[in-house]
Amino acid sequence: MASATNVLASGIEITGSIRFSNDMIIDGKIDGEIISDKGRVTIGENAHVKGDVTAGEVKVFGRVEGKITSEKCELKEKSRLEGDIKTKNLSMEEGASMSGRTEIGS
Repeated sequence: MASATNVLASGIEITGSIRFSNDMIIDGKIDGEIISDKGRVTIGENAHVKGDVTAGEVKVFGRVEGKITSEKCELKEKSRLEGDIKTKNLSMEEGASMSGRTEIGS
């Protein structure tokens, strides 16, 4: 079976932790942790996450209130982050907003 992409569409609201292995696209509202050892998570434009995000790769198009821990983190043009980032590789597009500390590298 090919690696699956999990999708939480706009209009879905979840309270609690989410764990996954492969890829996940979130476009709804999450109140809780998002956790994956090596997986990739995309926080869509309509998404609002209140909680920490831990994954191999994190792309943020929407809003996150919490700490992001990853190997690679991308803050896209209209993204909003209220929290810290700990990552080996960070890219931030013009127009992205971040309020918090960054720890980049090892």
